[in-house]
Amino acid sequence: MIGLQHVRPAFGKLIVSGTLFAGLMLLCGCAVGPRYSRPSAPVPTDYKETPPNWKPAQPSDQVLRGKWWEVYQDPQLNALEDKVNISNQTLKAAQAQFAQARATVRYNRADYYPTVTAGVSATRERFSGNRPLAISGATTTNDLVIPVDMSYEPDVWGRVRRTVEAARADAQTSLADLESVGLSVHAELAVDYFQARELDAEAQLLDSTVASYVKQLELTDNRYKGGVASQVDVAQAQTQLETARAQAIDVRAQRTQFEHAIAVLVGEPASTFSLPVAALNAIPPMIPPGLPSELLERRPDISATERQMASANAKIGVAKAAYFPLFNLMPSAGFESTTIVNWLSGPSGFASIGASAVVTAFDVGRRRAASDQARAAYDQTVANYRQNVLTAYQEVEDNLAALRLLEDESNTQTAAVAAAEHSLTLSSNRYRGGVTTYLEVITAQTTALANERTAVQISGRRMVDSVLLIKALGGGWNAASLSTVKMESRTPVPPGQ
Repeated sequence: MIGLQHVRPAFGKLIVSGTLFAGLMLLCGCAVGPRYSRPSAPVPTDYKETPPNWKPAQPSDQVLRGKWWEVYQDPQLNALEDKVNISNQTLKAAQAQFAQARATVRYNRADYYPTVTAGVSATRERFSGNRPLAISGATTTNDLVIPVDMSYEPDVWGRVRRTVEAARADAQTSLADLESVGLSVHAELAVDYFQARELDAEAQLLDSTVASYVKQLELTDNRYKGGVASQVDVAQAQTQLETARAQAIDVRAQRTQFEHAIAVLVGEPASTFSLPVAALNAIPPMIPPGLPSELLERRPDISATERQMASANAKIGVAKAAYFPLFNLMPSAGFESTTIVNWLSGPSGFASIGASAVVTAFDVGRRRAASDQARAAYDQTVANYRQNVLTAYQEVEDNLAALRLLEDESNTQTAAVAAAEHSLTLSSNRYRGGVTTYLEVITAQTTALANERTAVQISGRRMVDSVLLIKALGGGWNAASLSTVKMESRTPVPPGQ
């Protein structure tokens, strides 16, 4: 410890403290640890399942900006999605987490500057007249002190800078996580909404089927009473009718579950929320996937893992800074007197400054272990980043393939529905003419209903997969938005930082 103590009233001696402070600040120009650069990741030149009618010259994010759900042109869906931003509790929790991360950045930035403490103390003490080496008898003294102390650790080796760098990257990770949560919640709502609409369409189909089966049962019963049909035909028609009614009830039960899920997503109790019935009658919009190289900037989860790498890289520098000496400045000043009358007078002033440099000489390998741990953590984030990139491309390809194949399946299923309805018409006419038994009609009815329900389900799957494709593409988000959000207060950075 190197110290200098002055009890003279002149505070000008504190210029020494400022000079030493400025000298150490000049040393704060380097930061130990590796510089960060984004590791490479496998990026294909094009999507394998790129739609044949997509033109690369078009803006790749033409329909994916902000409120991406508006591409479906569904006012009810738009209204529900707007409620998510206001009332969804999962989103609010992610926003609070981001606020915590921003506060952590400000907390670590405070280490750039000195810590100053001030106080006041008053002591009255009576000394024994029989104490050792006492010059006179018992004495009573007052000690009134107003000290102002400062402690400052110059960031010579960049430990503070690397800590702030890591905290800022963590805050950006939290922001990207917030965007991921928002994208997931909005996509989940759209998926639930379209599945509910698909079930509405199935319920509508089953209701019309039940009405048709009721008429068929009446016809069969009349034929039985007229001696043309058997009681078996009546029983079969009754069975077919009740089966359709049971299927309609089951569809509405499933629809209720999606309605409750939507209620939670928009932040309302399930008991007070109601989604009006409306059958699905839309086709998915064209979603241009853009270029594969753009996906790394459009997925918030990929940006989150990339920012995790930056944070882990900065923490390597923090670990390496432990190998170097730790400097500390400890200036102090104030007033001290025995009476209030001259407490704040010039002769009562005092000042001191101290400086220290401490280095760890032997720690049984703790610093090396911490450094190895930081490097291993960085390697882990790199592997997670590359895995996340591979998964992202898989998700895009999966949904592109699903949309392409489901479009073909929809066209084929439409033909199957038409054929099944024609077969049912022929069988019904044959039965009315007494040419065949009611079993043929039942078979045709079952086939027609199954094909019609499959066609409705395919329509719902196409809408769901279009939502999942938008989610896989990032929903129009861009990583550039991470740099536009202020991660800390507007406190100026010290010189050299």
